[in-house]
Amino acid sequence: MNIYVGNLPYSVKSQELREAFEAFGTVSSAEVIFDRRTKRSRGYGFVEMPDASQGKKAVESMNGSDFQGRELRVDESQPREQKESQRRERGPNQGEHRSSRAAQAESSSGGVFGFVKKLFS
Repeated sequence: MNIYVGNLPYSVKSQELREAFEAFGTVSSAEVIFDRRTKRSRGYGFVEMPDASQGKKAVESMNGSDFQGRELRVDESQPREQKESQRRERGPNQGEHRSSRAAQAESSSGGVFGFVKKLFS
């Protein structure tokens, strides 16, 4: 069972994550995810437990628990393929972060090109 662990303290190392989950059974791997550019923790990680019943017990016990001063968010991880297919099903407009007001202003004013055009006219 692959387990997502979120809201980790930024100082946590993979070995500490492994040790926390070993209390519930065998851990095949535990990895805190780091940003490649800054080399800093991104505040989440993944734990792999071969026994699903041990994994479910770990998820139930660790979710919402205090870990080094932070309340963990623990859940069964979804396979990458499943997440990508969910993004495709949502469609192109549902995942956008731009506000409709910003998009409207850009279309009515011509965006950057409209701004430059007005500036030099």
